[in-house]
Amino acid sequence: MPAAIPEFLPSPVYVIADAHLGVASAEQESLLWSFLAHVRRERGSLVMNGDMFEFWFEWGHVVPHIGARLLTECAQLAEADLPVVWIIGNHDCWGGDVLRRHSRAAYLDGPWTGALAGWRAQVAHGDGLRPELDKGYRRLRAVIRHRWAVRAFRLLHPDWGAALARATSHTSRNVRPRDGGEGLRAVAHQTLSADPSLDVVIYGHTHLAMLERKSRETGIYANPGAWLDAATFLKFTPARVALGHWDGAHERFEVDLERVSGS
Repeated sequence: MPAAIPEFLPSPVYVIADAHLGVASAEQESLLWSFLAHVRRERGSLVMNGDMFEFWFEWGHVVPHIGARLLTECAQLAEADLPVVWIIGNHDCWGGDVLRRHSRAAYLDGPWTGALAGWRAQVAHGDGLRPELDKGYRRLRAVIRHRWAVRAFRLLHPDWGAALARATSHTSRNVRPRDGGEGLRAVAHQTLSADPSLDVVIYGHTHLAMLERKSRETGIYANPGAWLDAATFLKFTPARVALGHWDGAHERFEVDLERVSGS
């Protein structure tokens, strides 16, 4: 059955995003499977922060075959009593009963606010959050996620629908933010300033890995980057958060920040 939405994820907590399975290379897919096995061995919690698939849709009981392995891997974590939170992105936002039942993940439209190994966090994929640059996208998103649009798309044969999605989805994936990620970064720091109780704000979407704190008195903006590009991830423990790279066998950390005492 689908998982309940947790308020606390126990340590260690791993955060990944933007795997874009379906267009990812065989090497990046293989790295993902070995990483998820590593998370299971470490008894870790997992947050998947959107766009794990290049395309996902459910025609009743018919779904893209590319998703089968990821749903199974998530279910194995759940069967080991390890929580999985899956926040939708702009490529995997049409999940339904099949995804929820077979992955056993807490699948939700962000933002999710809760505790990551004790860190008070807000997590969202990040699409549509820039006030000005994303105005047009927000209008488009409202249309393509509307229930009538979903019903109309479901009338297409799955092969035709998937082909149409593949022909159009590359646009949002291939075009890096025109602002170099600065717009989403600004939104994160504005959110941290508006809510001093937050230790960290986590976005994906930009494909730009980042871990920064403006000052010791403020919270952290974190982005795991795109698994599609570099197999990067965030790791939270009660004392620290680190930005790392998975090489297939080991965690390699590039930068880490400590939790400010008393936060």
